[in-house]
Amino acid sequence: MKIAPTIEGGLRIDPENDIDWHLLRSIMLDANPSNHDLAERLGKLISNKKIAEDWQDIVVPDLRESFSDDLHHVYAAIETAAAFPKDNETPIWISRSDAHKWYSALNLARLELEEIYHFGPNPETDPKNHKPVRRDALIRSRFYCGLQSIILDRVMSI
Repeated sequence: MKIAPTIEGGLRIDPENDIDWHLLRSIMLDANPSNHDLAERLGKLISNKKIAEDWQDIVVPDLRESFSDDLHHVYAAIETAAAFPKDNETPIWISRSDAHKWYSALNLARLELEEIYHFGPNPETDPKNHKPVRRDALIRSRFYCGLQSIILDRVMSI
């Protein structure tokens, strides 16, 4: 996979093989586990009962919708590029206007992977992290983090 800045201040992602496409599509799978709801989980961190109730009633629905919109935006960008290749090229574009949606979707995927696998601060040194499923999740998490860094450095900070 190649990732490069564009003249307009965005990014161009060029998946080069099926593994690259799988990795990009995994953003959706990792961010949408069936048993976790990040918006609700965040509300459970609030210790003040009244604020927690307000969070559940007022913030959670909007936050959940925002997360869903961000994921659908990223999914559409990936699938549009995959469905309509031009001249053997299938670029995915991240413009300044949609960088926040990409950052959010990647963050959701990373947070869900951490919730499931509990990598902790130094996952490479823990022998239990070398199991194939866990190792693959760690690789995806690191990729998402790297792409987030590029988005911050090249698109959102300009």
